[in-house]
Amino acid sequence: MTGTKAQIGDRPTVAIIGGGLSGAAVAWHLARLTPAPRIVVIEPRAELGQGLAYGTPDPAHKLNVPAQRMTLDTSDPLHFQRWLSSSEGPFLPAGSATLAGDIFAPRQVFGRYVAHHLRPFLDAGRIEHLRTHARAARREGEQYRITLATGEDLRADRLVLAVSHPEPSVPRGLRALTAETGLIRDPYAPDALAGIAPDENVLIVGTGLTGADIVASLQERGHRGKIHLLSRHGRFSQPHGPAQDETGADFTVAPERTALGLLRRVRRALATDAEGGLTWHAVFDRLRTQAPAIWAALPQGERRRLLRHLRGLWDIHRFRIAPQTHDTLLRAIAARRVEPIAGVVTDATVAPEGIALDLHLRGGGERRLTVDRVVLATGPAHAAAFEVTPVLASLEAGGTIRRDPLGLGILTTTEGNAIDAAGAAQATLLIAGPLARGAVGELMGVPEITARAEGIARKLAQSLPDAEAPLVAPDRATA
Repeated sequence: MTGTKAQIGDRPTVAIIGGGLSGAAVAWHLARLTPAPRIVVIEPRAELGQGLAYGTPDPAHKLNVPAQRMTLDTSDPLHFQRWLSSSEGPFLPAGSATLAGDIFAPRQVFGRYVAHHLRPFLDAGRIEHLRTHARAARREGEQYRITLATGEDLRADRLVLAVSHPEPSVPRGLRALTAETGLIRDPYAPDALAGIAPDENVLIVGTGLTGADIVASLQERGHRGKIHLLSRHGRFSQPHGPAQDETGADFTVAPERTALGLLRRVRRALATDAEGGLTWHAVFDRLRTQAPAIWAALPQGERRRLLRHLRGLWDIHRFRIAPQTHDTLLRAIAARRVEPIAGVVTDATVAPEGIALDLHLRGGGERRLTVDRVVLATGPAHAAAFEVTPVLASLEAGGTIRRDPLGLGILTTTEGNAIDAAGAAQATLLIAGPLARGAVGELMGVPEITARAEGIARKLAQSLPDAEAPLVAPDRATA
């Protein structure tokens, strides 16, 4: 059922604020585990499961990992791939598969896959989708009162926060453009790039996956103008590696207590693997799977140091680019349609001939650049989540949640329970998705988000009264 009417029933109510992948996955797993609760997802988008990542309609925006590694169910790694091959799976555009047979589908397709698997529960009334925003929330006794943008209130016995990624913050050197139409802050907003004329010169700030997506979109639209691709260090997201053996490195044995010690240990592991014929991918895959243990061993100050000095290196190796997008980017650079620049914008002004930008280059020196558009591709500003998300601000004002001190989102336990102003873990308030990653270090990829959603759903099912056996056997009725 989809609507905005906030009815109150006799069953315990689980309210999930945010219906992107994180919130949708929690709802799906909880509905499969127990019929006890009323599950209400508060999400203004028409379909659950899309969110920022999987709502983009642009076919040039591809998943950055192959289909066999994308799933809603960690016990079934090929769940998404089987759906793609089923009668319900959509027709994929040409070029979705590599010569090796790996499928890198458009990101919207994964959103459709998630929506497809929620549909039986929505149709049966097991999950309710309220198409509105949560304006505020507060703790009242053993329940939560959630005020919706419609003016109605919803009472819930359990609350899950799975709020969306905040849009990128405007870098200091570009703040003079904040109110200008020439600055595109959210490149994934509907028709965000539609106003860019084919011959306009464009500056993209950020050279990671989002920056590559924008280049691919503009190239697909026949863009002819110059594209300048700017980042502080001039680094790009790295491509996927070959099929190979796993590394012998184990970072959980006597884990490092400093960021510098971790860096040295990683370098030693890379050198050892290189001698054995392995690429760097094997070590970074191991770092990803062991990230919670690595993160847990680091004191808070060392976590901060790691984020400040090594996060950029981690991101370009961890978040790998789809081969098709990588090829498009390399061809555009080779043809000099795209110019990579390492540096920062120090000042920006609007002039008759366009947007005049002063750059400080990484190698030293200054440069003046004039463009027609500036597009931010610096990633979500998670540190600003409380400022731009009213429901978080209201819960913080009531002392129910706290900010993560590293600026990664919301302070939680390692299992996702929110920590209140007094430092107490909240048994009935859980945080799903990337805003909880400050407790575990790595919570941005689909495998981590799905595993976290499964864990939260289990905690909810175990804590609810009158919990029963699963109403739907795991992936029998919805695979």
